[in-house]
Amino acid sequence: MSTPVLGAPSIAFGWQRGLAYASLSVPLAFVSLPLYVNLPFHYASVLGLPLSVLGAVMLAVRLFDAVVDPALGRVADALFRRGANTARWAAALGSAVLAVAFAALWRPPSSGVTAWLAAALLLCTVAYSGVSILHQSWGTRWGGGPALRTRVTGWREAGTLVGVLLASALPALAGWTATSLALAALLAAGLVGLSRLPATASPRPESHARSGPSPWRQATFRQLLAVFMLNGIASAIPATLLPFFIADRLQLPHWQAPLLLGYFGAAVLGLPLWVRAAARWGVSPAWRLGMMASVLAFAATPWLSAGDGAAFALVCLCSGLALGADLALPGALLTGVIHHGGAGGRDEGAYLGWWACAAKLNLALAAGLALPLLALAGYQSGGGNPAGLQALGWTYGGMPCLLKLLAAAALLRAERLNPNWKDRA
Repeated sequence: MSTPVLGAPSIAFGWQRGLAYASLSVPLAFVSLPLYVNLPFHYASVLGLPLSVLGAVMLAVRLFDAVVDPALGRVADALFRRGANTARWAAALGSAVLAVAFAALWRPPSSGVTAWLAAALLLCTVAYSGVSILHQSWGTRWGGGPALRTRVTGWREAGTLVGVLLASALPALAGWTATSLALAALLAAGLVGLSRLPATASPRPESHARSGPSPWRQATFRQLLAVFMLNGIASAIPATLLPFFIADRLQLPHWQAPLLLGYFGAAVLGLPLWVRAAARWGVSPAWRLGMMASVLAFAATPWLSAGDGAAFALVCLCSGLALGADLALPGALLTGVIHHGGAGGRDEGAYLGWWACAAKLNLALAAGLALPLLALAGYQSGGGNPAGLQALGWTYGGMPCLLKLLAAAALLRAERLNPNWKDRA
């Protein structure tokens, strides 16, 4: 039986509001895929930036970006306390900065490429974080029971998958200038969608507007965040190394776009299945099942070699079906943790800031550690060193499986300590 969330607002959340809420997820996902998948490969292979330099820059920028996320979360709470319109205007400003910085990333000057990358990437990621936290806070503030929470995160992540599908194909088909223009248009459409959502904040009396205790004082949040980070690092490593694996291990560089389309297309099909799985078995058990399905789908990857495109396509389809669990279910658990802890309608941004910080740390560790370690193992982008290619295969395919298993074990332990995580949607 579902446990109600005390004090949570009750709203009607049909498909119209679902589309409106998902509309801003589309450009946010559209920008995230190039930043974390295409950008390292572009600067290494096209612009010739050494992997050690590239890894150091991306690690430094993402670590800084992660550090400021909790502060951005507190800013989001303050904006909502001033009213929903204030939050909307802040999202518009952040979207403008994001569009300009993203375009700059793909047009570096002939000299000073490293400094340009660092500055443009920093602006892009901080703006992305600010808008994302505002957008997630909007839906998280609705609260509700498992059914509403899962629907809200499901719609948000459905928009994410649409954005990723667009980003998988458009750069290869139209180039980075057209991709940058498309991002600006999608951000504008997303802001229109945000303007049509019901206000989730109104000025509160000062006694209710003060921030509550730090999220870190809540044991359930710490437990959930630990699982989220283990699972996130497991996902971030192959996301960072995918272009290198396809180009150098499989030697099929032109397969990247269709493989990504297949992967995220399968995720679109799988997402509603995971929402139904949460309704039948509970949110946390369904997420664990998704982790195990991902391990089974990915386990054969380290043994793939040149020309194994068909086998890898099957891996992409199966792991894509499992991806929906990672997209929809952790956010539903987080909303429950926030509202059960008494922070609903007040301190969502504080929690989401640390949540975003954890996600950035996952990506920073994947790029900042995996790339230099591969360089030490003898791997170079475009090279044919057998030892380096073997290290690439095991880093891309083996390490994520191990981390997923650890995440599933940690989730099972946390689930036993928090029976309400098994509430059915």
